Amino acid sequence: MAHTDHRTMRSVLRREIAGTIGLLADEHDFRAMRRYRSFTFDDHPTYLRQVEDVLESRAAYGGHTTLALFDPEDYAAYCAETGLDPDLPATRTRFTAEVAATGPTVPYDGGPLAALVPTLVDAAVRRATWEYATTLLTRLGPCPTCGEDIGRAAFTRASDLVVRILDTAPPGDRHLVCTVSGAPETLVSVLHGDEDAHGATRLDEAEALEFTSVLALGLATRSPGGLVLRTSAPGTADRVHGWRLRAGNLEPLTAAEVFDAYCTDAESGDLIAPEPGVDYCAPPDLGEESTAPDHRH
Repeated sequence: MAHTDHRTMRSVLRREIAGTIGLLADEHDFRAMRRYRSFTFDDHPTYLRQVEDVLESRAAYGGHTTLALFDPEDYAAYCAETGLDPDLPATRTRFTAEVAATGPTVPYDGGPLAALVPTLVDAAVRRATWEYATTLLTRLGPCPTCGEDIGRAAFTRASDLVVRILDTAPPGDRHLVCTVSGAPETLVSVLHGDEDAHGATRLDEAEALEFTSVLALGLATRSPGGLVLRTSAPGTADRVHGWRLRAGNLEPLTAAEVFDAYCTDAESGDLIAPEPGVDYCAPPDLGEESTAPDHRH
C-alpha cells in the first residue's frame, strides 16, 4: 500500500514539473546538429514527429511544456564560453533552460506542432528585431550640444506617438506596420491591438516594445520609412491611414497617397487592384510638433 502511495505521489509530482523543448525548427539547423554523435536523429520530418509525440504524451498526463528555438550557432558559442561538452544531452538541456529563461517561448496548447512553429519563429524574430533596434539606439549616445540621450528621447517620443495613434483611431481592432529603411537593412515591425468589450485596446507587451523601438530608431536616425494603421470593426469597411517617416517626423499621408501606397507593388511598382471593402483615409491629427529635435551637430 505504501509503495502504491509513493508511486501515486511521484506521478502527481511529475505532472507539476514544467518542461521546455529546444526545437530545431528548420532543416538547416537540424543538419548543423547532426555533427554531434549523441544527436541520433536521421531526418528532420521524423524528428518533428517525435517532438510532437512527446508533446502530446506530456499533455495527456497533464504536463505543461513550452517550446523554444534551438540555435546551433548560439549553442556552439555557449559551449565554448562555458567549457561544456557540446556532444552531451545534458549540455543541450542546460542550454535549452537558459534559452527559455532569456528568450521567447510558446506554450504547447494541444494543437499541431506545424501551427506553433510560425508563432515561435515570429516571436524569435520580434525579439531579435527589438534587440537590434535597441542596440542601435544605445549607440547613438548623448547629444553633443544638449547632452540628452538621443535614443532614450526618441523612444519616449515614439511611445507617445503610438499612444496618440491608438487613441485617435476609429473604433475596432488595430493593425499597425512600421517600416524603417536604412543601413544595413530595412526593419519591419507589426503591432496588433484587439478592442475588448469596453472599447479598450489590448496589446501584446513584447510586440509593443519592439514596434516602439523600431519607430524610435527611425525618428532618431531620421531614416526614411512609413507607418500604416488599419482598423477593422464589424459591420463597417476597414479604414487605412498612413504616415511617412521623413527627417525625424511622422508626416500624414493624404487619402490619395494612402490609396497609391496600398495599390502599388512595393517591389515591381506595378498597380494592384484596390481591396474591396476598404476605405483609404487621411489620418487624424496627432498634435505632433512640426519639427523633430535635431541632434546632428
